[in-house]
Amino acid sequence: EIPEHRRRGGSGVVEHEGLIYLIGGNTRGHMSGFVPWLDVFDPQTGRWQELPDAPHARDHFHAAVIDGQIYAAGGRTSSHDTGEVMSLTVAPVDVYDIASQSWHTLAEPLPTERAGTSTIAFNGLLLVLGGESINQVESHSEVEAYDPATQQWHSLDPLPVGRHGTQATLYKGELHIVAGSENRGGGPELNDHWILSADQ
Repeated sequence: EIPEHRRRGGSGVVEHEGLIYLIGGNTRGHMSGFVPWLDVFDPQTGRWQELPDAPHARDHFHAAVIDGQIYAAGGRTSSHDTGEVMSLTVAPVDVYDIASQSWHTLAEPLPTERAGTSTIAFNGLLLVLGGESINQVESHSEVEAYDPATQQWHSLDPLPVGRHGTQATLYKGELHIVAGSENRGGGPELNDHWILSADQ
């Protein structure tokens, strides 16, 4: 189990070289309690280890790893206690270097601030897809890509239907994104399935 004092939801999770990293999250659901924590789990030993906190707390996001670097992009600091469930989106992108066990923040923030995003490493790029924010009722359809080689963001073709609350995955070299919610806060629920090929 996750140690009791480190339990939370809405975290980003990545696997790297057999270890599972748990980034950020929220200890009180939508109420408050967002944290900058980073923990790593070794399935071979069954042990958890606390690692350095991220520069920014965030929840309701996904993470990805590229070349030994964990990227925490998007998300928010949910605070229903203050009436700010969706408005406190997090623009800075924090990056954890696994080898040096140190964090830094990208010079360029996420271009479109949003939470509930899907995030995945695809063809050497960090892709942030969809999401929700206070800025619009409809879920976001933006697909924004960060290139570590150039340290720049650029936009890809948007999702045919915006969504939040789902995750993308890779299968046989293609990116798949399925389901999610079409409007912020939930509903209508989607059952469609979109595929992005490497040559698109």
